[in-house]
Amino acid sequence: MDIIKAPRGVRDVLPDESWKWAYVVETARKVADAFGYDEVHLPIFEHTELFSRGIGDSTDVVEKEMYTFKDRSGRSLTLRPELTASMVRCYLEHGMSKRVQPVKLWSVGPMFRYERPQKGRYRQFWQLDVEALGSGAPEVDLEIVTFAVYLFDTLGLSNLEVVVNSVGCPACRPVYREALKEYVGSNYDELCKTCQNRFERNPLRILDCKNEHCREIMKESPGMVGYLCDECSEHFQKVKEGMSLLGISYKEDKNLVRGLDYYTKTAFEVLSGELGAQNAVCGGGRYDNLAEAIGGPHVPGVGFAAGIERIVLTMEGQGCDFGRKPGIDVFVAIADDSARKAGLKLLYDIRRDKVSADMNYSGKSLSSQLKMASNKKAKLACILGSAEIQKGVVTVKDLASGLQEEVHQNSLMNHIKQYIVR
Repeated sequence: MDIIKAPRGVRDVLPDESWKWAYVVETARKVADAFGYDEVHLPIFEHTELFSRGIGDSTDVVEKEMYTFKDRSGRSLTLRPELTASMVRCYLEHGMSKRVQPVKLWSVGPMFRYERPQKGRYRQFWQLDVEALGSGAPEVDLEIVTFAVYLFDTLGLSNLEVVVNSVGCPACRPVYREALKEYVGSNYDELCKTCQNRFERNPLRILDCKNEHCREIMKESPGMVGYLCDECSEHFQKVKEGMSLLGISYKEDKNLVRGLDYYTKTAFEVLSGELGAQNAVCGGGRYDNLAEAIGGPHVPGVGFAAGIERIVLTMEGQGCDFGRKPGIDVFVAIADDSARKAGLKLLYDIRRDKVSADMNYSGKSLSSQLKMASNKKAKLACILGSAEIQKGVVTVKDLASGLQEEVHQNSLMNHIKQYIVR
């Protein structure tokens, strides 16, 4: 019988990598605390209409990529492909409009999209999501951009740059839509089939096409900025002025649109130069009409999402520091069988004192146990044998220097703690 393997497009995150993920998430938690954002945990699956109505029926996510199924009661459910719609649903369902606005939330966890697996992109992927709900002020857009930049700067990413655009609002977008269609119509036959299908339903999505030939065609297309209404134009100007004030490097990209229909006004990506190329490490923007699209009142919102896999890959590519790789502090080594019970008790006494510790349970030789301790990155080995038990001591060995000394059991924990905090 063949061994059952993981499905295509998903993978196991093994200990050699998982500690790096934990470092990124813990750094994000600290930044969220500094910015006043509260963590929430959201369901992995939602009613399908939350995403079809919120994200948009004409998006690739809804058309091609969602994992949708019916439960035993015949209800259509979908594994979440992103978190913004769920965040807004959570805000509405729990009456968060009664709180001080904006309500600032963040979350992290797995998302699911059926797409072609490639490096840094999987069908189950982890995403950090940061949202501010309940305020239309451009200063909140600026705060979201600043959060992202500060996070990546704290993680050690270099050459950060914000790419920004405005995608307008329902008042000004129809005029731009027609201007874009007029331009695209003259190049229609040269577009890929996907863009041809988008021509009538959602021509703005053509700007988001990854086909190189389509991207080349759209370089000369009209930009949304020239069609913005006064409100959107003023909003966009204030966001840019704020970034300049805070020293955030940015450039405008008239073809930048987000791949989901709910975006209004500000759209942005944060890029980080790596090995001569530029990689997007996050994307986001404003979505003032999303709450209404899923059946709620008008609730302005702005946020960003960043893939944990992409962040880790970019950090590795730039040689960023992930901090100390986890390892135990103490390894209890048994010199002879007569000390096994005493060693087991010592192990649990050390752990109860909130010091990480481990031991070998299979009766290996002392030299093998010490080798195991080094492989586990332990700082100290506490060696216990019949001789130590008779004297009421433990032989403590510094595994880095090789130096060792006998320490009385009554003062052992003080000795260990003083050592490991050096």
